[in-house]
Amino acid sequence: MTASLDAMTLPSWASHVDFKAAPMPLLRVQAFVDTLDLDLRRDILADPEEARAWLADAGLRESGPDFRADLRLAREARESIRALIGHDAESEPLTPDQLEPLETVLREAQLRLDVTAEGRVLLAAGAPPVSLADGILGLLLIIRDAQADGSWDRLKLCSNPDCRWAFYDRSHSRQGAWCDMASCGNRLKNRNLRARRRPTGTAEPAEPNERTEPAEPAVTAG
Repeated sequence: MTASLDAMTLPSWASHVDFKAAPMPLLRVQAFVDTLDLDLRRDILADPEEARAWLADAGLRESGPDFRADLRLAREARESIRALIGHDAESEPLTPDQLEPLETVLREAQLRLDVTAEGRVLLAAGAPPVSLADGILGLLLIIRDAQADGSWDRLKLCSNPDCRWAFYDRSHSRQGAWCDMASCGNRLKNRNLRARRRPTGTAEPAEPNERTEPAEPAVTAG
């Protein structure tokens, strides 16, 4: 299955990345991080059955029996990769807690070296990725390659702290800061403007959700 948007055909596992999608293979990293939508309060990895189906569809893990340990690692690694996306030269160093899930991946995954017909020696993850660690290791290798070719800097987190959606910045200046200017960008600008005008000690009223209908309560893991 595929989903089409803005003349771009997205794989079914990336259908929730409905705008500012990254090119392949970086789209795999973006789609994994965006399985958590803070704005919609929607987490594809919250329900074990839905999570297992999505991870299999995305090629990150073969479908199989109950995998509660893998599910926990998937959520934790997702936040670690989100931290990688949000980190830049001016940021504080990533903490051990932020990096620990990825260290777990490196301990559990199976690496292999491939020698191509062109004489290149390549580092790869296990294929097919039987374990989730193998699948996430594949995402880390995608990140490594994107850092080398410069495309990694275009994958960003929305500057709205209530959103933090991963988006691909295709602007010439590479200065994009919001997943969507009409909602998050203007919302944050208006919030800052009101904060400057508001008398000290006055609480800011809650804002309605501008991108969606009222959200359902957050889903917790089963």
